[in-house]
Amino acid sequence: MTITGLVHVNVNCSDFDRSLAFYEMLGFEHMVDVAPTNTADVAAAVGMPPYRVKGALLVLRTGSTPFVLDLLQWQEPTDPGPPYSHLYHLGIARIALSSDDLAGDMVRLQAEGVEFLSEPASVTMENQPTVVLGRVEVVRAQNRNPERSIELVERRGIAKLTGDRGRP
Repeated sequence: MTITGLVHVNVNCSDFDRSLAFYEMLGFEHMVDVAPTNTADVAAAVGMPPYRVKGALLVLRTGSTPFVLDLLQWQEPTDPGPPYSHLYHLGIARIALSSDDLAGDMVRLQAEGVEFLSEPASVTMENQPTVVLGRVEVVRAQNRNPERSIELVERRGIAKLTGDRGRP
């Protein structure tokens, strides 16, 4: 078996239009709408009963590799419960997006009504770049709602992370 890369990350939302506006503010572009219904075979392949959904594939093209987000508002079935209340739950916890100017992005996003949960914090690991984290959450009063927080990351120092014992 050879895994060759990431296809997309799925984010479920309670209000597609508000969440779409948020991700567009971050630089994502609308690629294609998701079909509102699909065949029973497709529903079964993703572990769902027949369903209705409002959604789109969004792409962020600003990095070296395009990143695709599958943004979905489930209409049937639906779960009105809130998103995860904390970061340490099991499963996927957040999305970390890369920034080449975290300070500038923070100023721009704050002007758009985005609230940062903390000041940036530096994380240092041996033989790896210094990583500066800025976790963001949308202010609900501004009518924008990404359903959970995301993280912005600026790497400083070593240009590339290495995953196989130091070989680039």
